[in-house]
Amino acid sequence: MKRDNSDKLCCFPKNELGKIVGYENDDLKMPNKIIEMGLLPETAFKILYQAPFSGPLYVEFGDEKSRIALREEEARFIIVEALN
Repeated sequence: MKRDNSDKLCCFPKNELGKIVGYENDDLKMPNKIIEMGLLPETAFKILYQAPFSGPLYVEFGDEKSRIALREEEARFIIVEALN
């Protein structure tokens, strides 16, 4: 079942805390590097910046406050929820 993008990392508000819940990988097209970089379920994150025109997201995540740039196409695979 396809989801809308409201619960995806690509559409999460900037500077708010969130948690990775899982992945949408029904068609097995998710890049393995998402998991290899440490973007695992239950990981807390914050989007620090998004480049204009649907450019890459600059994401801070984990206890070590690691930072990565992630393409919007890749961020669409990651299902998230807000932490309050």
